[in-house]
Amino acid sequence: MKVIETSLKGVNILEPVLYGDERGYFFESYNKRNFVSSGIDVNFVQDNQSLSRKSVIRGLHYQIKKTQGKLVRVLQGEIFDVAVDIRKSSPNFGKWIGEYLSSQNRRMLFVPPGFAHGFLVISEVAEVFYKATEYYSPEYERVISWNDSEIGIEWPLQNNPILSDRDREAKNISEAELFP
Repeated sequence: MKVIETSLKGVNILEPVLYGDERGYFFESYNKRNFVSSGIDVNFVQDNQSLSRKSVIRGLHYQIKKTQGKLVRVLQGEIFDVAVDIRKSSPNFGKWIGEYLSSQNRRMLFVPPGFAHGFLVISEVAEVFYKATEYYSPEYERVISWNDSEIGIEWPLQNNPILSDRDREAKNISEAELFP
C-alpha cells in the first residue's frame, strides 16, 4: 500500500497494490499491519455504505464527541471527497483538501478524527464504502455547510447540488460547534 501525505497532516491518500491477470484483479483494501506500519494506527468498529446519484453532496459531517476517523473508498463510480480541518487549535483550521476517488483509480482517503468529511458524486451514480473508528452517534453529529465561503471548497459542480434537508440547513464553520 502506497501512502501519500496531503497538505493536512493525518489526512492521507492510500493506493493499494493491484494484482491483475486475465481473470481480473485483486487488492487488499485494508490490512491492519500495513496501516500501522504506515503510521495509521486506528481501530475500525463500523462499516458504512451509501449509493448516491450524480450531483449529490453528502456533508460536511462530523461528531463532536465519539469522533470518527474514516477510511473512504468508492466501489462504483466517482466522487470528489473532501476533508476539512475543524480543530480550532490547529494551524490548518478551516483548510480543506479534495481528492477524486473512483472505482477506476481505487484510491482511498483516510480522514482522521477532528475533520469534517463530505463528498460530491461526479458519476451518474456512486457507491461509497467507508470504515469508521467510532460508532455513529446521532446525538453528537454536526454538519457544516458545504458552500461555506469561510472554507471556500472548490467543488467541481456541473449542476445545482442535491442535498438532504440536514445538509441544506447546516451552519457555517464560524457558527458551528467544533473541537477545541
